[in-house]
Amino acid sequence: MLRGKVEYKMKSEKLISTFKIALGLADNISKCDAEIDSFLNGLSGGFIEPGPSGALTRGRIDALPTGRNFYAVNPKCIPTRAAWKIGVETAEKLIEYYRSKYGRYPETIGHWLWSLDAYKADGEQLSQILYLMGVRPVWSGDGTVKSLEVIPLSELRRPRIDNIIRISAILRDTLMNIIEMIDEAISLVIGLDEAREENYVKKHFDYAVKKLMEMGFSREEAELKAKMRVYGSPPGAYGAGVNLAIEASAWRSSEDLAKIWIQWTGYAYGKGVYGVNNVEGLMVGLKTVDVVTRNHASDEHDPLNCCCYFANHGGFYNAVKALTNRNDVEIAIVDTRDVCYTHVRDMKSEIERIVRAKLLNPLWISEMKKHGYRGASEFSKKILHLYGWSASARIVDDWIFNEIASTYVLNEEMKKWFMDNNAWSLEEITRRLIEAAERGLWRADEDTLKKLRSVYGEIEGLMEEQISTPGMHQGGAINMVSPEDYEEWERRLTNINRIWNEVKR
Repeated sequence: MLRGKVEYKMKSEKLISTFKIALGLADNISKCDAEIDSFLNGLSGGFIEPGPSGALTRGRIDALPTGRNFYAVNPKCIPTRAAWKIGVETAEKLIEYYRSKYGRYPETIGHWLWSLDAYKADGEQLSQILYLMGVRPVWSGDGTVKSLEVIPLSELRRPRIDNIIRISAILRDTLMNIIEMIDEAISLVIGLDEAREENYVKKHFDYAVKKLMEMGFSREEAELKAKMRVYGSPPGAYGAGVNLAIEASAWRSSEDLAKIWIQWTGYAYGKGVYGVNNVEGLMVGLKTVDVVTRNHASDEHDPLNCCCYFANHGGFYNAVKALTNRNDVEIAIVDTRDVCYTHVRDMKSEIERIVRAKLLNPLWISEMKKHGYRGASEFSKKILHLYGWSASARIVDDWIFNEIASTYVLNEEMKKWFMDNNAWSLEEITRRLIEAAERGLWRADEDTLKKLRSVYGEIEGLMEEQISTPGMHQGGAINMVSPEDYEEWERRLTNINRIWNEVKR
């Protein structure tokens, strides 16, 4: 009887609390008419009340009412409690994704972590990284993260999964506290008194120390290098280099691209560590990676939108594959667009989803054509990035290139539209298709290749008539080069090549 009354009271209090939140939300929605007044007030030099930003679809109702002087994020509140729930859920799904294919736990997961995880998703992928290692945040009453604590193995019910994180430069420059949080979590886990088969972070730390000492480092140096897990571009630099090599046709093999990614990525970050060159530790760590992943929180951007996607995510995966020659390495994407339906899928399926939704979608094509020159530029940009995914990760099937060729180059109506609006974009598309075939990325039939080369010659003839400034045209023969062709480039990779050979043994 007493128990029933207690349960009834608890349910009543929860219901009342929910109604209070709903009423407060309704009141804030009704106040969302202050944008113009606040704008005019700001132009007049008046004070505008500050307030947080955030996606309402991810529960950020504190962003209401609108019309305030919003700030991007409070770094001390990342990850939020809500993001932690998503991180735990997706970490388990990521583990199961790999186990269902190979019948074992992934020992190391490689992450491409960029600043949007904090700015748009409140630290969902960060939460995923922490939970994979079996570490959780401890929040203060105001929502700030005050410390980290280790989750006991009895509660975790699985081994602690290791992580190697490739950060974006904006994350490095604006959210160093997140990097230090990951570094702190790694130190906590390495210091635990646990069996190596229950703690892959510690297992790989011990392996790396031994390997690095064999390479000539002292124990102290080896332990410092072996502990590092967060990597990025050198201070002041942005990008992963792979996109530059692919777009310039400056590579011959997957190994070339892998070494370029490592050269740009081999700078470690953490507590007291800022941009320290540690290509040795990075390469030793890459040998243990089983999955390379990224969280996808919104379709406002897609993997064909920007070269950074294939350069970082595809480049990371290619580096692991080229260094290990393993067939059990996966490249995946964690889809959190709908937080009520999070799921993990292979990157190949994601590329095909985007290709069908946009590049081969007649409605999308017709809408882009309305923008004339700019629309043509969008076509060529996405197809260039599609080619980049093929070059870096080898996950673009022949049928996609076949459809791209027939839709954009070999269709007479489309070809004329390009010629009238932006012949340079058609030249780029045609050249990349021919290059894909010449590199063996696309098994095109001879008739299709003959037609593409004919169109390419036609475009070059038109462009020679239109271009009066020498040296401003990228067309002509497709010249493929590699570091061996340039003395300075080869010299800069000397150390990378030496370490590559030592680690690969």
